[in-house]
Amino acid sequence: MPEQKESSKQTSLVEAVLPGRKSGWVTAVRQKGNHLLTVQRKFTKQGVHPFDEIKWVKRAALIAGDEGKAVFEAKDLEFPDFWSQTAVNIVASKYFRVLDGSREKSVKSMIARVTQNMAKWGMEQGYFATDEDKTIFEAELAYILANQYGSFNSPVWFNCGILPDPQLSACFINSIQDTMDSILNAVYIEGMIFKGGSGSGINFSALRSSREKLSGGGIASGPLSFMKVLDTSAGVIKSGGTTRRAAKMVILNIDHPDIEDFIKCKAEEEKKAWILIDHGYDGSLDGNAYGSIAYQNANHSVRVTDEFMQAVVDDKDWETKAVTSGETVGSYKARDLMKMIAESAWVCGDPGLQFDTTINKWNTCKNSGKINASNPCSEYMFLDDSACNLASINLLKFRKADGTFDIDSFKHIVDIFITAQEIIIDNASYPTKKIAENSHLYRALGLGYANLGALLMSLGIPYDSDEGRAMAAAITSIMTGKAYAQSAKLAQASEPFPKYSENREIMDEVLEMHKAESKKIPALVSPALLAAAQEVWDEAISLGKDCGYSNAQVSLLAPTGTIAFMMDCDTTGIEPDLSLVKVKKLVGGGTMEIVNMSVPLALKTLGYNEEQIAETTAYIKNKGTIENAPGIADAHYAVFDTSFKPLNGQRYIQYMGHIKMESAVQPFLSGSISKTVNLQNEITVEEIEDVYIEAWKAGLKCIALYRDGCKRVQPLNVKGADAVKQPDPVRRRLPDERSSITHKFEIGGHEGILTAGAYEDGKLGELFLMMHKEGSVVSGLANCLSIAVSLALQYGVPLEAFVDKFAFQKFEPSGWTKNAQIRMAHSIVDYVFRYLALKFLPPTEAAKYISGLKVEKAEIAVEDKEMNQEISATIKSPSPLEGEGRDEGSSKSEAPPTSIELASVQTQSDAPVCDNCGSLMVRNGSCYLCLNCYKTTGSCS
Repeated sequence: MPEQKESSKQTSLVEAVLPGRKSGWVTAVRQKGNHLLTVQRKFTKQGVHPFDEIKWVKRAALIAGDEGKAVFEAKDLEFPDFWSQTAVNIVASKYFRVLDGSREKSVKSMIARVTQNMAKWGMEQGYFATDEDKTIFEAELAYILANQYGSFNSPVWFNCGILPDPQLSACFINSIQDTMDSILNAVYIEGMIFKGGSGSGINFSALRSSREKLSGGGIASGPLSFMKVLDTSAGVIKSGGTTRRAAKMVILNIDHPDIEDFIKCKAEEEKKAWILIDHGYDGSLDGNAYGSIAYQNANHSVRVTDEFMQAVVDDKDWETKAVTSGETVGSYKARDLMKMIAESAWVCGDPGLQFDTTINKWNTCKNSGKINASNPCSEYMFLDDSACNLASINLLKFRKADGTFDIDSFKHIVDIFITAQEIIIDNASYPTKKIAENSHLYRALGLGYANLGALLMSLGIPYDSDEGRAMAAAITSIMTGKAYAQSAKLAQASEPFPKYSENREIMDEVLEMHKAESKKIPALVSPALLAAAQEVWDEAISLGKDCGYSNAQVSLLAPTGTIAFMMDCDTTGIEPDLSLVKVKKLVGGGTMEIVNMSVPLALKTLGYNEEQIAETTAYIKNKGTIENAPGIADAHYAVFDTSFKPLNGQRYIQYMGHIKMESAVQPFLSGSISKTVNLQNEITVEEIEDVYIEAWKAGLKCIALYRDGCKRVQPLNVKGADAVKQPDPVRRRLPDERSSITHKFEIGGHEGILTAGAYEDGKLGELFLMMHKEGSVVSGLANCLSIAVSLALQYGVPLEAFVDKFAFQKFEPSGWTKNAQIRMAHSIVDYVFRYLALKFLPPTEAAKYISGLKVEKAEIAVEDKEMNQEISATIKSPSPLEGEGRDEGSSKSEAPPTSIELASVQTQSDAPVCDNCGSLMVRNGSCYLCLNCYKTTGSCS
């Protein structure tokens, strides 16, 4: 028997199909080991199902679109009473599936179809020692999912328990060869991946360049031509059937002869869209302007080596090489190529960079091959023709009342998720035989987390601080080290992944590298957390030497997308918060604007009393920033810094704050990190070059960035340097007969009529504004404002100056409008001047003022008294965060005070409009996410 077992490790697959499988590619049956898996209870009680300890209530889900019409609506749904309305809407609209002829109506059904199948599969595959271990595993997993401690990637919720051969992985990496058969086959493979709700990435560097000859004569088309073909295919396939757009990544190596064309292609297409938009074509995400140009369905990345990056630093030459012969085709200054990359990113956000040398330094399977590509969001990086299923843990659930981290519960949940993800591998379907084979040969997993930003804020720790980075590093180290330890136990229960023996020494070296990095974590966290972050690698390495590992990779950090909101997280993935002010969705419909509930907990942690907390949250709600709030120490401002600069503040997390955080956690991940470094609109091309270089020096595996407002800004505008003395003001009167626009509007039920008159050159020259009945206070003020603005415009005050001062002014009446481009108005003045910006300013200028979110009803105006009562209740109410942590057999109590039923008020100035409901979207990883109907522009979930 020992000889047979050893032999099975060397074979690629056991040619057998698991019981119950009806179709799909051949899968491997794991060999049973001598030490089958035992599962300990942490959260559940024997004889008591975790669902029985939850209060279940009937809820309704409603997602409204334009003019309040329902995009999705369902009633009499069964949910835990502590799940927010946002979580209800997401699950009901996205993850409830048709089962036995009818659509699911209960979270119990949704979770049970996942946990029961996984427990059954695990028993069939011989993982569990006894039936009792199977029962405990199923119960613990059900508890974790129902109580929002963690969640699987979207394809699990889409397909598990629904299809006989479910596609359960979110991330795929494909290969492509320099043949027409391979190229056309890639179209089919990607289509099948998108259909199942997942995304894929391909490195096109194997295709000969447009500067090389074909064997039969003539010149090759080059990879960019075929990228267009696959891009068009992705544009017409809805991922997951109807759930969202397809997501893909295309990559080209820095030494490919077509690299200059690749670097510039997306920026050049972007400029075409600007021209179309300026001539009246629809500029929305799925409008005919962007629908008419190429490369819009893929993220673009350039693969660069240490050799190239050093050439940039040293200002040396760089050569491109022919794919077929290896001969030199072109020569550049390395800095010129880097400048091209930075200029294109300045225009449209692409391309990102992937640091090839660093990626392959951490490759656990170097003897089997080189890592060439990634999934669409760049967190899964592994060998070609492979797949990875993901899960994410809600970090805020492990914060105890005393500010310590519940290490034991965290480690237990890592064990449960790694076991579940391991079981998924042999019970999932794959789009090709090659991907199926590699999935079984290497068995890569992707465990990660969400809500890091909220956890740090709640502890009073700035995201951009040495202490914050140390805590993130320690948590990530525990997660990955414990995951590898559990992987070794799974190997003991079955066998190591089939390619382990081929890579044993390499894998040992990489885990020793992880261990060495854990010794470098600064002692800025609790001694217990630091010790756990280091000791976990001793356990993982010791078990691995005895048993091997069941998985070549175990961890990464995904953008989390909708599953973060399903878990009621304030922040997605590794991201800091976007804004301190949120829009809360209310049970039964409607919304109200509140301060992010991480804020009062952070203020309490920092020592402020209830009165101060209430006053500060009211200030933040009014101003959108904590800066200059009465009684708040300047030293505490950094705790509340967010990704974007608030409307009335100056503080935000600079790009190095993002890079340093990624650098702190990257050494403790098998894969990479999906994160977009948000940059202010004013950043220069030269500064973007510095961002890329600093990311490389910091040891990141990849970097993607996005300059706020970049989608409609012409690059490299240069203002005149000479100052000109301004003449005395002269009034420019309008002609007796002039063109005008009359616009009827409504703000929260208050109607008005706006008439704007223009000069012969189309510039605004006068304003008439009528509100309510003649003689009312509002009507009189509107009339006076019209006269003052008209005179100022005719005396030469630029419209931009008015828009800059009056846009986003907050006072009553305020509320939701019927204007699809300005969904919410903070006041009449806010609406009027943003409307004038849309009609009379260049699109690049007007885009700055299309900010805010559209939600269902005009319930933003909440009295300070009501807000203060909610904040006070939050501080006083007991919760899992304020107890002594989760002991065995404990039951679920109230929701964490920072759970986000929320959508961020702050958005990018050029965020696209959701084609499903009309709301503005926000960046999420390398995709966009709608916080109203939860649609994404890719597979970011």
